[in-house]
Amino acid sequence: MGYLNSVLSSSSEVHAAGDAIASGGGLSHNRKFSYGYASSPGKRSSMEDFYETRIDGVDGEVVGLFGVFDGHGGARAAEYVKKNLFSNLISHPKFISDTKSAITDAYNHTDSELLKSENSHNRDAGSTASTAILVGDRLLVANVGDSRAVICRGGNAIAVSRDHKPDQTDERQRIEEAGGFVMWAGTWRVGGVLAVSRAFGDRLLKQYVVADPEIQEEKIDSSLEFLILASDGLWDVVTNEEAVAMIKSIEDAEEAAKRLMQEAYQRGSADNITCVVVRFLMNQGGSKDKEVVAPPHNSSSASRNPSVEGLCDR
Repeated sequence: MGYLNSVLSSSSEVHAAGDAIASGGGLSHNRKFSYGYASSPGKRSSMEDFYETRIDGVDGEVVGLFGVFDGHGGARAAEYVKKNLFSNLISHPKFISDTKSAITDAYNHTDSELLKSENSHNRDAGSTASTAILVGDRLLVANVGDSRAVICRGGNAIAVSRDHKPDQTDERQRIEEAGGFVMWAGTWRVGGVLAVSRAFGDRLLKQYVVADPEIQEEKIDSSLEFLILASDGLWDVVTNEEAVAMIKSIEDAEEAAKRLMQEAYQRGSADNITCVVVRFLMNQGGSKDKEVVAPPHNSSSASRNPSVEGLCDR
C-alpha cells in the first residue's frame, strides 16, 4: 500500500514558531483532483497545528487522504494523530468494503494508542481532526472537534462537518450522562477546562471527551467544485460563505489555501492557521495547479513559501 509512483504528493513537516510558512500541493495521476495546503503559526508563539496530504493506492484504488489536526495543551497529540491516523485507516481490512466503519475504528484505535503513549507525560494534550477521504466517486468527511470541512457544490458553500462544542444540546447531554459537567469559563467548557466536546487525547477528560467521529458522505460529481479543510484559526474570523467566495476563482489549490490563510491573519486571527484545499477536476480537463511528476517510490515532497504577502513581514 505504498505511495503510487505516478502521483505527486506532499506530506507535512513540523514548523515551530518563527519558521517559514509551509505551503505546497499536488495533483493525482488520474487528474481527478488537485490539492494545496498552507500553514502558519500566525500570531501565536508556538505551533500546534498539523496537516497531512497524502495520496495512496489501496486494492487498486487511488485514494486521497487529507487532514487538519489542531492541538491543545501542546503539539504532541496533534503530531501523533497526523503520523498515525491515516496509516491505521488504510491498513484496516474493511477500508474499501465498509469505509465508514473503518474510519470510526481507525479514529478510536488511534485515540487509544495515543492515550497509551501519553502515560509517561504529565501534561494532558489533545487534538481535533477534520479529515477528508477520497475513494472512487465518494468523499467521506470525518470530524472530531472544531476544525471544519466546507464544500462548494453548485456554487454554494455547504458545511460537511459540525463543530463539536460542549454547549450543543446533544453533546452536553452525552457529557452529563457520563458524569461530567459543562460550565461557562470565558466560553462553554467541559469540566470548566476544554472548549471542545470531542478530541483525541485529553486523558483526564476521556470519559466525556470522546474521539468518535461524525462522518458525512458526499458524491463526487460535476457539481462538486472544491473542499476546504481548516483549523479554527480560519473559521474564527471567516464564514463558510466568505471562504468559498474568496477562492472560487483561484484555480491553483495551493494559491487558494494561501489566500485563505493570509485573509485570516489580516482579519486578526489569534490562532495558528492551517488550510487545505482540494479541487475536483472531473469536468475541467485536468488542472494547471501542479505538473504531474513521478517521484521515487515511497517519497514525498513539500515546499516552503517564506514570502506570503502580509504575513511574514508583520
